[in-house]
Amino acid sequence: MPDKKILVVDDEANVIRTLTFVLRKEGYEVSSAGDGEEAIARVRESKPNLMFLDVMMPKKNGYEVCKALKSDSSLSDIHVIMLSAKGQEADKEKALNLGADEFMAKPFSPKGVVERVKELLG
Repeated sequence: MPDKKILVVDDEANVIRTLTFVLRKEGYEVSSAGDGEEAIARVRESKPNLMFLDVMMPKKNGYEVCKALKSDSSLSDIHVIMLSAKGQEADKEKALNLGADEFMAKPFSPKGVVERVKELLG
């Protein structure tokens, strides 16, 4: 089924496990990456329709990855949901200004995650 590939990028294994479980249960094909550099490589090879992107990660942070995606015309249509434990308004504003579709604070509601994914992917 088209529009079903999601990449989860976070350096916390429990966040990857939770999102993978919730999203697969809804029928999405889910892959993951543990840092920003791996995220960019995975995006280029699998071309997901949407990605969850943690802000604070090793190698490249979420803002750097988002900026790289949105400045590449072959990747700029990928929906991005930024995740952050900080959840400050300035962080949200920065993410949205870089082209993210959504900013969610951790801990997040699994139900809220699924609802937002369905809104973005139709």
